[in-house]
Amino acid sequence: MAHADVEWYLNGEYCEACSCDYVCPCLYTNLEALPSRTSCTALGGYHIETGRFGETVLDDLNFATVVRSPGAMIEGNWTVGLIVDERASPDQQQALTAIASGQHGGPFAPLAHLVGDFRGVEARPIQFVKDSDHTRTLTIPGAVEHQVEGVMSPVVPNQPLMMDNTLHFANTRIGLARVVRMLVNAFGIAWQDTSGRANGHYTAIRWRSDSDTPLST
Repeated sequence: MAHADVEWYLNGEYCEACSCDYVCPCLYTNLEALPSRTSCTALGGYHIETGRFGETVLDDLNFATVVRSPGAMIEGNWTVGLIVDERASPDQQQALTAIASGQHGGPFAPLAHLVGDFRGVEARPIQFVKDSDHTRTLTIPGAVEHQVEGVMSPVVPNQPLMMDNTLHFANTRIGLARVVRMLVNAFGIAWQDTSGRANGHYTAIRWRSDSDTPLST
């Protein structure tokens, strides 16, 4: 259930890379499948085009999540770390942390109980780049880098393959992608992949404190 103590909203972009083979089995099993490599390391990058947490403006800020699940995601016991934009003021950093914790409603709220080991919050420079309509790059020097490239439809020119009506917290409609490169060394979590076979996603986000599911875009 959403918490209405602080009203907030975010509109922007999301991109994700994970260590599972393309396509991630979480999407079509509602988080119940084992990851392709037994455990899963996932990186989420978020760019806020417009946003507000109470009276705190969040426009043009970025944040990122680093997640490792030891087995099927639905079983929980995730290890999680949060990286917030170093350009953010203390109030903005607190707002981003509050949203990402799920304690104030929104799409993170149903996931909060799955976190078993929260490793804390770091403030770092974060670059989120929409390289093209279907390529996204997240760079956090010394900690995280990933680039995902959309998988194009064989029947609709210049349009990506999409998966609709998913349980994914970012959006019920997700663009399918492959990871061009993925590197993480943060919060005691390390992984890298440049094989071109790992899984990625990207989508627009529209989140609200009064809805525990993303609004369709």
